[in-house]
Amino acid sequence: MRTAWGAALAASVSLFLAGCASTGAPPPAAPNAPSPLQSGLVKEVTGAGAFTHLEALQRIADQNGGNRATPSPGYDASVDYVARVLREAGYEVSTPTFTFERDGGSPGSARNVIAQTRTGNAEHVVFAGAHLDSVPEGPGINDNGSGVASLLEIATRLGGSPQVANAVRFGFWGLEEEDLNGSTAYVEGLARAERDKIALYLNVDMVASPNAGYFVQAGQESESESESPPESSAVSRVLTDQLGNTGISAQLVGFDGGSDFVPFVDARIPTLGVMTGDAGTKSGKQAEQWGGRAGEVFDKCYHQSCDRVDNIDRPALDRFSDAIAGSLAHFASSADMPARR
Repeated sequence: MRTAWGAALAASVSLFLAGCASTGAPPPAAPNAPSPLQSGLVKEVTGAGAFTHLEALQRIADQNGGNRATPSPGYDASVDYVARVLREAGYEVSTPTFTFERDGGSPGSARNVIAQTRTGNAEHVVFAGAHLDSVPEGPGINDNGSGVASLLEIATRLGGSPQVANAVRFGFWGLEEEDLNGSTAYVEGLARAERDKIALYLNVDMVASPNAGYFVQAGQESESESESPPESSAVSRVLTDQLGNTGISAQLVGFDGGSDFVPFVDARIPTLGVMTGDAGTKSGKQAEQWGGRAGEVFDKCYHQSCDRVDNIDRPALDRFSDAIAGSLAHFASSADMPARR
């Protein structure tokens, strides 16, 4: 079902552009032309910058029993680190608590991290998120320190008060590794009017697998049994085009039900995801297209203690960081937003 929001946004483009002139926000660029924000942000964002956050998350795990699982001291320290980085970059930051049921039925609680720019139209929010927890078996530096690090690099380069048309929000989720508890609690806790303000959600989960694939996840359902890829949309083409700018031809795949995109898709929020692969096996065709080793898994350390900083594919981290930055900047600068179902 489509809401009136998407139609109203398209109908109000001329009024929106006039508003940009009065607020100082830059108007959207011509079709197929990068906005100044987009080209500038992509140039500034680097895999090396993201890697510094991976090193910090590795230190946190090493100092807290070797993992950052929810709930644990390692996870709490990860929340504090992410919140501090974002506050120092000028964002409005909160760490809302959510509750969950522990093994055995006793209640527990943990925190997400939410940060939003102080500029841009808060009625139209461009949202990107990544889960912050690891499994208990290891530090989770690819899964999903890589997604966290990429978003932190983008957020710090963007800054908390950029010249944007639409507000940009970042979410860092707890307890993804057990039933997507953090992101689900967040989405279910939003009033309908607040959900309707989210123009787009981009989920970033594992973007530096050592035998990297380059996948863009899209579709209408959070759990699809179809082997056919989803149809390309204007939204997914922005992300695949941005990966193309790094020299990579991405593969469009459906959602598999295994990450924090699920509650957003189920809430009918336009949603995309990116990943470099986990325990699946790289095909010969994929190895020919992307390099790497055919017949081997994308990440040999998936959910293991060896998922450390030396398990990271730094070129993949760099490419995805640039592509995500370019995509977020495109939508933050644009009045051309996806219509909701």
